[in-house]
Amino acid sequence: MKLSFVIPAYNEEHYIGDCLEAILREKATLPVEIAREIEIIVVNNASKDGTAAVVKKYADKGVKLVDEQQKGLVRARQAGYLASTGELIANIDSDVRILPGWISRVLNEFERDPKLVALSGPFIYFDAPRKVRFSTRVFYYIGYFFYLINRFVFHVGSMLQGGNFVVRRNALDKIGGYNMDISFYGEDTDVARRMSKVGNVKFTFTLPVNASGRRLVKEGGLTTGLRYAVNFFWMTFFARPFTKDYNDIRPQEKGILAYTPPNRAKEWLIGTIFALIVLAFLGALGGGAYLIYLNATGDNHAATPTSPLVVPQP
Repeated sequence: MKLSFVIPAYNEEHYIGDCLEAILREKATLPVEIAREIEIIVVNNASKDGTAAVVKKYADKGVKLVDEQQKGLVRARQAGYLASTGELIANIDSDVRILPGWISRVLNEFERDPKLVALSGPFIYFDAPRKVRFSTRVFYYIGYFFYLINRFVFHVGSMLQGGNFVVRRNALDKIGGYNMDISFYGEDTDVARRMSKVGNVKFTFTLPVNASGRRLVKEGGLTTGLRYAVNFFWMTFFARPFTKDYNDIRPQEKGILAYTPPNRAKEWLIGTIFALIVLAFLGALGGGAYLIYLNATGDNHAATPTSPLVVPQP
């Protein structure tokens, strides 16, 4: 089963090398017959820095460079998809570093389930402060809960993490490729929603990757999380993103990034409101489940008035 990595890159000279090194290290651990079926494509998406020059250094290791002059994440994904030849297409961001066992896990998942059309896992923000990594983990757990509700209760789509998802080519062909009307936010949810109509779409915590937390530490973790949550909801139920504009975040420094959101008061307000909404929803869900339990078991003693005490007459 041939696997094609498609990596969009816009002004990523400081990150693309580490991304490619991680894939090549993992590829080197595989048996020869599997390794030769791994294809790596970098889509240079109108970069103005040295991204192309960095990628060309890996040409002798089989890395292919594709140019897409019209800027846009989804356009870059589409260009890589059209240039690739694999049965499976791994959409990896240029600041992502896959972890040991990632490729084997992907191949095993798709071989085990012929109906699986898309597979995804979470980000681990390796360069973000600890508090950002912790809050991100909580955010994923909340998102996973709603993913289960949407997928198995309402049957209205699924969940993919953009920058860490793999799709089956024939399924992507069936849905007509990527949606060119989307520029950034909601592109992964759009793919998950449409893919879920032709097969199984799975999100699992057993397929993590390391990724840069540069967007979260620059724009604010809570602000970014809420923006992604709103776009996930909007795309799932209205088939269009809520947010159309986005900022390019390209820090030059390496190591642990400084957490510098532009408005910390806004961050706390958003976090408080979001937490209250989640708690209210979970409380209502728990109360509803308890009432269903009482009705199913016939245990209505708490709602039935007690009989009056009869005192025997002497």
